Amino acid sequence: MSSRRERVFVALGSNLGDRAAHLQAGREALGVLPGTRLIAASAIEETAPLAGMDQPPYLNQMVLLETDLEPRALLQACQTIERREGRQRTERWGARTLDLDIVRFGNRQVKESDLIIPHPELPNRDFWRRELAELNPDER
Repeated sequence: MSSRRERVFVALGSNLGDRAAHLQAGREALGVLPGTRLIAASAIEETAPLAGMDQPPYLNQMVLLETDLEPRALLQACQTIERREGRQRTERWGARTLDLDIVRFGNRQVKESDLIIPHPELPNRDFWRRELAELNPDER
């Protein structure tokens, strides 16, 4: 763990089951991670599935955390939270009960096979950019 807390933006999405309850569970679980505090949450918005996939619409939201976890540890925690909410990884961009994506992690840049920060899809997701701007106008 680093000795200084970093500001991290995590995107939440759900399009299966009780979408709002899955987002709430995700927010609550992120906020109680060791060395982590939930600072703010954007408004929730409904969006169409990516790539024109035939699946229900998503509820999306972004949260701002302060954490002293390292990026890899936060990724592992996010995947644990997803599994607790019934997430099954069967196809890329498939329907899911809960998806947690690390969008930005302070000013860090990470390029690993399963973890890229800033998230490579940020330029392609208008709703993420709106949510970032809502939480931190300097993040435009």
